[in-house]
Formats: sequence, structure tokens, C-alpha cells
Amino acid sequence: MTAKSFSLSLSFSLLALAVPVAQAHVTLETPVAEAGAPYQAVFRVGHGCNKSPTTAITVRLPQGFVSAKPLPRPGWKLDATPTAVTWTAGSKEAALADGTRADFVIAGSTTRGARPVWFKVLQTCEQGSLDWADVPAQGTSTAGMKTPAALLQVMDARDFALAKALPKVEAAWVRGSVPGQQGTGGFMRLIAREPLQLVGAATPAAGIAEIHEMKMEGDVMRMRAVDKVDLVPGTPFELKPGGYHLMLMELKQPLQKDTLVPLTLLFRNAAGAQLKMELQVPVSMQAPGAPAGAATEPHKH
Repeated sequence: MTAKSFSLSLSFSLLALAVPVAQAHVTLETPVAEAGAPYQAVFRVGHGCNKSPTTAITVRLPQGFVSAKPLPRPGWKLDATPTAVTWTAGSKEAALADGTRADFVIAGSTTRGARPVWFKVLQTCEQGSLDWADVPAQGTSTAGMKTPAALLQVMDARDFALAKALPKVEAAWVRGSVPGQQGTGGFMRLIAREPLQLVGAATPAAGIAEIHEMKMEGDVMRMRAVDKVDLVPGTPFELKPGGYHLMLMELKQPLQKDTLVPLTLLFRNAAGAQLKMELQVPVSMQAPGAPAGAATEPHKH
């Protein structure tokens, strides 16, 4: 029997990076759910509006999500109607400073039937607002959208079980490039929930995407392509400069800082099923959390 290939599209543009506010999405902590089952929608807010503190969050409740019961947040007033939930900061001190991450939670259930469910979220700040409400005309890709709605992929039981097998991705970034540069690196931290192998990668930004390993052999640092790497459940695996990483070659155009690169990761589970994860990865000149202006060694090949 041929192993099933499964595809799940996720967005990771909120990964502790100094990216423009237009890319500071309001996202769901868990962007997948089983159809006809309880689901707790945790909306993660990490940035204000052009550095202005967040004073209110309004979630419009979509079709496909029912029995909504919002959870209160200390210091915030909670208002709920059949179509929307609003949290409002009760004081200036309770407002979320820019760069402060906070979660807003609504417990509920999904309806039967696999489908994409879009939560539109209005983020109000002391100065200005951001309406995370853009939805693609078809499909689920939000690439290029400045203020995308938060996507929940509602799946049947079999696909949901596969989706839960996908690893958690943290601190993902691709190093920026300059005109004429043919290759660059992709880096991130993967935390598997069950035994998995990372077996490949792909991106429309490059002609070739491979898993590479850099290591010392005697006095020489060498790089080689590898077919797979094993992910141990619960143990973070680092794709990083100077070690295992993704190598993007034959770049189609320069990768500019503070843009997003579509990147597909390919996995294989213990049963041999092929899993696919689609990311939107920020382009940066240094790793997330590195001091501003910190030097990073260029990616050589």
C-alpha cells in the first residue's frame, strides 16, 4: 500500500523577529483541529500597531466554530455577543506594550466537515488599529497579504491525527542575500511530538533546496548534503549555521531582509507516511534574539 502524502499549511511570521508590523500577525497557537470536536482557540498577539500598545482585541466568530465560551483575562473587560468577542484593557497599565506577547482564549467546538475556518481579528491600539481580516480568494495561502486572518484547518479524524504528528517550529529564519549571490541558508528549531525524519525541503525562491551538514573533518570544515535527519520526540533539533541547516541554491532573486520566503518541509513518520509542512519564513541578516547589529558569519558553500 502506498504511503499517504499529507499537506498542512501553517504560518510562522510571529517568531520573535524584528519584522515590520504588517507582518506581526495575530495567529492561532494551534492552527489545526478535528471536525466535530472541542477546540480551544488561543489567539497569540505579539506586537502593537506601529509600536503603539494594544488596548483591545475583537474576534469575529466564524461559521464552523460554535458554542464559543471566551475566557476572561485579568485586568481586561470581556464583552461577548453571538458573533464577536471583545477584550478591552481596563487601564493604561493593563494595555499590552509593543513586543509583549499575550494570549486571548475562546473555548468552543468545530462543526462537522473538513474545511478552512478563518477568524478575523481587530487589534485596537492607543494609536491606530490593525484589522487581521484578509482571506485569499481561493486556497489557504496568505503569502503576500499584509493583514491575513487567522487560519484554522479543520480536518477529518485521520488527517488530524497526521497533523498532530508534525513538529513544532521555532525561531525560523532565512539569511538574506545580495544580487549575484546564488545560495543562502535556512535555519530553525524543530521539536517533534513523535519519531520523525526530516527528509527534504523545497521553495519557489530557489532551484534547489537540500538538507546540509557542516562539520570539522580534521582541520577542515566540510559541508555535505544528507538524505535525512532523525527527530527525537521532545528533543529540540537545531538547523543552525555551522551545523545541520537548509541550503537554498540557484536563488531566483535576492532575498531581502524583512520579507517572507515560502518554504516546504518534508517529513516521514515511523509508519512511512509522507508529511508536508508549508511555512512562511522571515528573511533576516541574523538569528532571532541576536543583539542588534551583531555580526553573523556569511553562509559559504
